[in-house]
Amino acid sequence: MISAETMVGALANLGRHKLRSFLTMLGMIFGVGAVIAMLSIGAGAEQESLRIIRNFGIRNIIIQAKEFKTEELRQIRTDSLGVCLRDVDALRTVIKPKPLISASRPVKTYSIISTKGRSDSRVLGVSSTYPVIQNLKLLQGSFFLPNDEESNAQVCVLGIVAKQKLFGFGDVLNRQIKVNDIWMIVVGVLADSSSEKQEFEGVKVQNPNNDIYIPITTAIRKFETESVENELNEIVIQIGPEADIKEQASTINNLVSVMHRYVDDYSIVVPEKLLEQNQKTQGIFNVVMGAIASISLLVGGIGIMNIMLASVLERTNEIGLRRAIGAKKMDIRMQFMAEAVAISLAGGLIGVGLGWGISRSVAMFSGWSTVITGSSIGLSFGVSSVIGLIFGIYPAVQASNLDPIECLRYE
Repeated sequence: MISAETMVGALANLGRHKLRSFLTMLGMIFGVGAVIAMLSIGAGAEQESLRIIRNFGIRNIIIQAKEFKTEELRQIRTDSLGVCLRDVDALRTVIKPKPLISASRPVKTYSIISTKGRSDSRVLGVSSTYPVIQNLKLLQGSFFLPNDEESNAQVCVLGIVAKQKLFGFGDVLNRQIKVNDIWMIVVGVLADSSSEKQEFEGVKVQNPNNDIYIPITTAIRKFETESVENELNEIVIQIGPEADIKEQASTINNLVSVMHRYVDDYSIVVPEKLLEQNQKTQGIFNVVMGAIASISLLVGGIGIMNIMLASVLERTNEIGLRRAIGAKKMDIRMQFMAEAVAISLAGGLIGVGLGWGISRSVAMFSGWSTVITGSSIGLSFGVSSVIGLIFGIYPAVQASNLDPIECLRYE
């Protein structure tokens, strides 16, 4: 074990050779900084992915209508009605235990106005269960109810950005907006639900802040659509905790396939599978980035060994003098190992600061999410200490094996 007294002496020696000590630390500084920066970027990406998956709903299965050109749609409609409310009724009847289902479709708009402003917001017809399934929170008022769907009620819920565009920052409940030629009463406002990503594992991520929600039946029956278009854009099925997601996804796929007469005009997205796929990708990224950063640590260790060997040569007389006054081989060995570890620890400490600065800079200028964890700092710091110890052994052994008489004669 390296004693506290030996370590203090090693630090004092490093203080006398500041420039050489700093140059020796450079490899370790950049290595530790790179490891922390890479791990923080990876942890940030994983946290963002989990947040997006929570928005998708980890227990959800999503049926999405595929996009086709008008000519292709006409041909498809001879066999399949596309994604529609009939599919929702069939899913409610067949899937056991009974799932929570929400449907949605975008409304074609050319004008959205209020008494105070206008908006370019997206208008979506959705089911009353939509906020529960999509994890949306309300800031004011409430979402529309099932009886609003049954009566094709002309009510709406605004995203926070849509609300500000149409009414500014005042109260909006029970006020009216005009979507195309139809007046809608505002019954609720959604809380902020920002998302920086536009796509996740090939699936589009919608930001609800600039959306306006109306009952799905109102969207279908009171707004014009092309006859060949899908009645619904998306169906989301929330599976209960007692059911197996993959088994239910297979059942749903088989049912919808039969309903569509085996026409491939829809796709099924399972967020749980997306999460598994993302975690595998993230794991590979972490391994590759960790390996690249480890090369820097290895180079730093080699640098420490080379400098320590040069130090042994420079301090040959000192080694001989210490041996002459009674120092043992182990004392010499511990002295040089302590210096190697001290260099490594100091480099690791500065590297932690560098890694923190890099990760903060990446978050600030690129918009990527980064998370610095205690485990990443501990891992980097610990590895740098071990490398200093390992690469300090050879120079320490070389120093302890020098002949004391030859050392005193050395010039």
